[in-house]
Amino acid sequence: MKKQDTKYQMIAKTFFGLEEVLSDELRNIGAENIEVLNRAVSFQGDKEVMYKANYLCYTAIRVLKPIATFTVLNEADLYKHVRAIPWWNYMDVNQTLAVDAVLTHSKITHSKFAALKTKDAIVDGFRHKFNERPSVDPLNPDLKINVHIFKESCTLSLDSSGDSLHKRGYRDAVDKAPMNEALAAGLIKLSGWHGQTNFIDPMCGSGTLLIEAAMQAFGIAPGYYRKGFGFMKWKDFDLALWGKVKKEAFDLQKDFDHRIIGSDRSFKAISIAKENIRNAKFHKDIEINKTSFEHIQVPVNEGVLISNPPYDERLLETDIKGLYQMIGDQFKNKFQGFNCWVLSGNLQVLKFVGLKPSRKIIIYNGPIECRFAKFEIYKGSKKQKYQNS
Repeated sequence: MKKQDTKYQMIAKTFFGLEEVLSDELRNIGAENIEVLNRAVSFQGDKEVMYKANYLCYTAIRVLKPIATFTVLNEADLYKHVRAIPWWNYMDVNQTLAVDAVLTHSKITHSKFAALKTKDAIVDGFRHKFNERPSVDPLNPDLKINVHIFKESCTLSLDSSGDSLHKRGYRDAVDKAPMNEALAAGLIKLSGWHGQTNFIDPMCGSGTLLIEAAMQAFGIAPGYYRKGFGFMKWKDFDLALWGKVKKEAFDLQKDFDHRIIGSDRSFKAISIAKENIRNAKFHKDIEINKTSFEHIQVPVNEGVLISNPPYDERLLETDIKGLYQMIGDQFKNKFQGFNCWVLSGNLQVLKFVGLKPSRKIIIYNGPIECRFAKFEIYKGSKKQKYQNS
């Protein structure tokens, strides 16, 4: 058996509410023994699956490869166990490292201290064996190490992603409160849109939903624009295998026969969105214009709409109520034949839309609990729809 065919356990991180979506993505790339966790999915695969998980999974934020699990009662335990690992199997002394620690219900109470003790143990091991030590580079390390301590159980993992996978590489500029790219991709997948009809975002901001929709519609891998991944600096990086993964992904690109349309009332937002769309090379595929949702003209008669309207607590209640009432009115008057989805972090405001959602999905946007609500806007009455079907 080739070394790269050896299967091992991995963990892919994601947003709360997107775990099942990520599970499906991992299954599609050949992952096995998939288990849904909280904001993460555990799975097994070989090196090729790890490369694919980073390059092809739209909803993954990072992919970790655990290398050791042990019991930790205090910082001395942590140091001892980390020091015992032959880190020179994973990196050379002239390479750089960074350590990230996450603690939950642990007797070690400071994550930065846990990261520091881990770094000290690794560096001391190198110094003892080689009389030299690797340097720390928190911004662009050759090896990124993740420490996860839950109660008394510690898992050490190698971070195969490097930068968070939501950083696709096409977004140079953002408007206020931009949507995370992996979250946007997940919302599109949850909506059931697969490029089989038109796609509209009438409050597009920096254009993230539009670009992520175009990527899925044309079969562009989410890692396509990135300059690099963490595993590319690992000692066992397989350049030929990596080339194979990218070529197979390129061969899956496809045509798209419908329209992707975005608008926003802000001139600044539209300018930023256009720049990002150009960076992603979708300037010929995405239609975008400056107009408010109140005055929007809809040039197609069916499709999927996804919107992330403002729900800022600083908005007065009358502003919030009026905004969401306007959204509901526009849905009823101009979007018959559409499935309209709204993401809101204000759990009370969706009632102002004045329509009953056919589905509500709990999603966390970072620490904010949100609802992703579906409004099916029928042509004619709902009764007529079922009589005609």
